[in-house]
Amino acid sequence: MPIAKLWTSYYTLIRKSFVRIVRIWPQTILPSLVTSTLYFTVFGTILGSQISAVDGFSYMQFVVPGLVMLAVVTNAYTEVATTFFVSKFFSRNIDEILVSPTPPWVIIAAFVTGGLIRSTIVGCLVLAVSMFFALPHVAHPLFIVLFLVLSSVVFSLAGLVNGIYAKSFDGISIVPTFVLTPLVYLGGVFYSVTMLPPFFQALTYANPIFYIINGFRYGFLGISDVSLVLATTVLLGLVAFFVAVSWYLLRTGLGLKQ
Repeated sequence: MPIAKLWTSYYTLIRKSFVRIVRIWPQTILPSLVTSTLYFTVFGTILGSQISAVDGFSYMQFVVPGLVMLAVVTNAYTEVATTFFVSKFFSRNIDEILVSPTPPWVIIAAFVTGGLIRSTIVGCLVLAVSMFFALPHVAHPLFIVLFLVLSSVVFSLAGLVNGIYAKSFDGISIVPTFVLTPLVYLGGVFYSVTMLPPFFQALTYANPIFYIINGFRYGFLGISDVSLVLATTVLLGLVAFFVAVSWYLLRTGLGLKQ
């Protein structure tokens, strides 16, 4: 397939996702802003004033990176899972995409880019809201961008796998509710792993989101509970795994046949 046509396929899918995000912004963008504002108010302002500094930073400064990343991974996952599911069951245009000459890797790249766009928009807006509660401390901006992109890609890919297999809207919501949300809250958003007893520290180290949040927090505050090399390696490993699974599912049609 010529490069020009590959680009046309890729751009068309991205444009569709972007138009959807903007058109229904009360559903795609506003909820995260409202939720994050409540988090900043309750955990940052009210409870944070009663909690001592963490590694030399106020509690509000400590939780901001985690709350921004919470919005990023949630929106990346939800965007791709929902978009693919709707394309499969309602608009049915996924059938047209699959029978076209568009290779699976272009389809994967397009859906992941849609998730990256939404998660980046929401992440930037949540960070802007956080400025009303505490001025952000930026130590390593390149790490902020690196972990923002890698995290969005990982959860966009995970959302794609979920969207391929889901048979109903319950199948879309069950993973964020019973898997993603617990992993996020137990991944160090509101605490440092050093505050936990040994058993719960071991559980936290087994949580992949722990490495995402710590890498992102390092970009802002310059502190991390784990090696940045290890955190980056975990993310790259997850990207490789989900790319392989997504490519296999699209290539074989598993989960797509009605």
